[in-house]
Amino acid sequence: MSHSDDSLPLDFRQARFLISASKLSECPPDEALEVAFVGRSNAGKSSAINVLTGQTKLARTSKTPGRTQLLNYFEVAGSTYLVDLPGFGYAKVPNAVKNKWQKELENYLQKRQSLQGLVLLMDIRHPFKEFDEVVVQWCLQTSMPLHVLLTKADKLNFGAAKSTLLQTAKHLQGIADNMTVQLFSALKGDGVDELRAHLQAWLKPRETP
Repeated sequence: MSHSDDSLPLDFRQARFLISASKLSECPPDEALEVAFVGRSNAGKSSAINVLTGQTKLARTSKTPGRTQLLNYFEVAGSTYLVDLPGFGYAKVPNAVKNKWQKELENYLQKRQSLQGLVLLMDIRHPFKEFDEVVVQWCLQTSMPLHVLLTKADKLNFGAAKSTLLQTAKHLQGIADNMTVQLFSALKGDGVDELRAHLQAWLKPRETP
């Protein structure tokens, strides 16, 4: 898959909603490049996607966390996608539903060839909850690159935010060398350029021999 404009950066502002899938078989053909966003339901996932794309309503921000129970695909360019995965750990949904979704998520993470990396969003005030650790372990087992966004960084003063950033980086680097972390504030737009640069690197088409 080679395009004449491969060297040009992706314009995330061109992102548009493509499809919602309830399981792996409903996803677009597995021959593209995509990055998935995952996080606890109150970590600010929708807000981050909206700020990244410069669109206020692309990803729905719900007053009821955990309402998103689908894999939502947003097309940035031809065969290049951002995927909004279901939120976890906060929603008042039955355990049977949670278990089904955990299976679907594992299925997606383990079998989706198009997936280039995972963006894990954690509220900077409450990092590494149980679900976050599960995601880190998934990435470790599948050698999946992981980029952590410490969201709502504006809620802490700079010193406290920097300290949490350093502690998180140390923790991740002790696990694997393909795990990175940054500060992020959807409210203030802090960290958006850094996130865009990271995604550009992941979504750059590989050279075909």
